[in-house]
Amino acid sequence: MTMTSPPRRGLLIILSSPSGAGKSTLARRLMGWDTSLSFSVSATTRPARQGEVDGQHYHFLSEADFKRMVSEGAMLEHAFVFGNFYGSPMAPVAEAIESGRDVLFDIDWQGAQQIKTSALRDHVLSIFILPPSIAELKRRLEQRGQDEAETIAKRMQKSWDEISHWDGYDYVLINDDLDATEARLKQIVEAERLKQAQQPGLQAHVRMLHDQFEEGRE
Repeated sequence: MTMTSPPRRGLLIILSSPSGAGKSTLARRLMGWDTSLSFSVSATTRPARQGEVDGQHYHFLSEADFKRMVSEGAMLEHAFVFGNFYGSPMAPVAEAIESGRDVLFDIDWQGAQQIKTSALRDHVLSIFILPPSIAELKRRLEQRGQDEAETIAKRMQKSWDEISHWDGYDYVLINDDLDATEARLKQIVEAERLKQAQQPGLQAHVRMLHDQFEEGRE
């Protein structure tokens, strides 16, 4: 008799890295590999910009509503950035996890730490992407051709601040080859999906095996 695989819970996948380490590219490739993956839609108190759609680009909230959600524990993580609040609402992520859908987060180490101590911590997979060298990281930032030397220097300092928290993550990948790093990233996700905590149907399956075993002894 062929048994179907037990249903699984979704993963809350955190990707963090310094700017220029390849995180955004890897996130796009991961979502192309598994189209059921979705990005978490953040909430913010800043006004919507032209073309932005509420619930698609951001959940646009008043400051009072945002603070109320924080006080009620309804935000997985939040921060105050350049005069506005940003955060990740818990409810849609919890619903996705219980439905067996993985949710991807592109956040910094501070947000990652908040999520890893949240009510959904048992389903968190955190991955940090390191550059092969500081020289290569600077080259990638300069190659963009978007920033002046002073801005690049500030980005490099921020990048080092981010790198200094690498040891707070479950997995750390050195992105010295994009294709190889992508392959390792997929292997990690596939393995984590098979953990006991992600497979709520295992207990029922083992009970069924036990019943079959007992029936065979009669």
